[in-house]
Amino acid sequence: MKAEDFVSMIGSGFYTGVPDSQLKALCNYLEADCRKGSRRHIIAANEGNCTALAAGYHLATGKVPVVYMQNSGEGNAINPVASLLNDKVYGIPCIFVIGWRGEPGVHDEPQHRYQGEVTLKLLEDMDISYFVVSRETDSAELEIVMEKFRKALSCGKQAAFVVKKDALTYDGKVMYKNDNQMTREQIIRYVTETAGEEPVISTTGKASRELFEIREQKNQSHKYDFLTVGSMGHCSSIVMGAAISRPELRFWCIDGDGAVLMHMGALAVIGEAAPSNLVHVVINNGAHETVGGMPTAARKIRLSEVARACGYPYAVCVDSEEELKLELAKAKEHRGLRMIEVLCAIGAREDLGRPTVSAQENKNNFMSFLESCKTQREETA
Repeated sequence: MKAEDFVSMIGSGFYTGVPDSQLKALCNYLEADCRKGSRRHIIAANEGNCTALAAGYHLATGKVPVVYMQNSGEGNAINPVASLLNDKVYGIPCIFVIGWRGEPGVHDEPQHRYQGEVTLKLLEDMDISYFVVSRETDSAELEIVMEKFRKALSCGKQAAFVVKKDALTYDGKVMYKNDNQMTREQIIRYVTETAGEEPVISTTGKASRELFEIREQKNQSHKYDFLTVGSMGHCSSIVMGAAISRPELRFWCIDGDGAVLMHMGALAVIGEAAPSNLVHVVINNGAHETVGGMPTAARKIRLSEVARACGYPYAVCVDSEEELKLELAKAKEHRGLRMIEVLCAIGAREDLGRPTVSAQENKNNFMSFLESCKTQREETA
C-alpha cells in the first residue's frame, strides 16, 4: 500500500514519532508532505515524548493524533499509554503505527528478536486493538478496520497498525544531507586509534557496525569493544556504570545525536557523578541515519553546550579532522570527564556489513578483557 493512501485513510492532521526503517516510506512521505503544510509532523526524542505530544494535540483540538515508532519503542511509550491515555485515566484516543522488527519467522538482528515476539502481546496487555498491515493489505480492508477503530477511538481507546516489512511504499525522493565533511567511519577510526587497548562502548546502529568493521580491517581483536546493538539512548549510561565500577580504566563512549536526545537526562546524571575516566564522543550528523536519515532536533543545537550545562567539566564541539585529533589527544593525556561532539556528514558505505559475532559472544569477550585488565593490575601491584 502506498504511504500516501495509508495516511489519507487514517485521516489525521497530526503525526509524531521516532523514525524506523520499517516505516521509512511513511516517514519520507510525512517529511515531504509536511513541507507542503498539509499536516503537522514532529520527529520526537523518544516514544514517550511522542505519546505526550499526541495527548497535548488531542486536548487542544479534540482530534485523534497518530504516533509512529519501531516496536522497540513500545517500552518507552508504556508509561504514558497506561497512566495518561488509558480510558481508566483520561481516555485520550490515539492511533499508533508500529514497525514490526523481529517478526517471528522473519530473519532479523538479535536485538529485535524477543521484541518481535512480544510486540502484539504488549498491545494486548495495554488494551490496544491492533491490525497487522502486510503487502497484501488493500484500501478496502483498511477502511473496514478504520471503521472499527473509530468506534474504539470515540470511547477514549487507542488502536494500532502493526506494519510488516515492505507493507508501505513511497515513490517520492527525499534527500537528507548536511554540509559537514567528516564521515562517521573516519571519526570512529580516529577514536579507536587514540583509545588503543582501552575499552570502547558504542551506540546502536551504524556506529557499532562501523566499529566492528574497522577492527576487522585492522585485524584487531573485538574484545576491546562492547557493541550496544539495542536499547537506543542508553549507551552513555552503560559506559558510566562501567566507568565508576572500574575507575583505574579509561572508557571511551561512541554515541550518536539521536541516541543522546532519546534519553538526554543521562547527561545530567553523568555530569553530576563526573567520572574522571569517561570520554564521551558524540557523533552529530543531525539525523536518524541508521533508519533512513530523517532529521533530529540536534541539527539545530550543540549537545556539547547541553553537556556543559549538565555539569561536564569539559565539553567541546569540533568539525574538522585536525580539531578532532587534537581533542582526542587531550583526552588520552589528561584525566577528567569530557565530551567531544563531532559534526558529521550523513552517509555510509553501501557495503557496510554487520557484526559476525553474537551479542552473547561480544559480552563475554568484553567482560573477559576487563577481567584480564584487573588481573594484570593485581599482578603488577
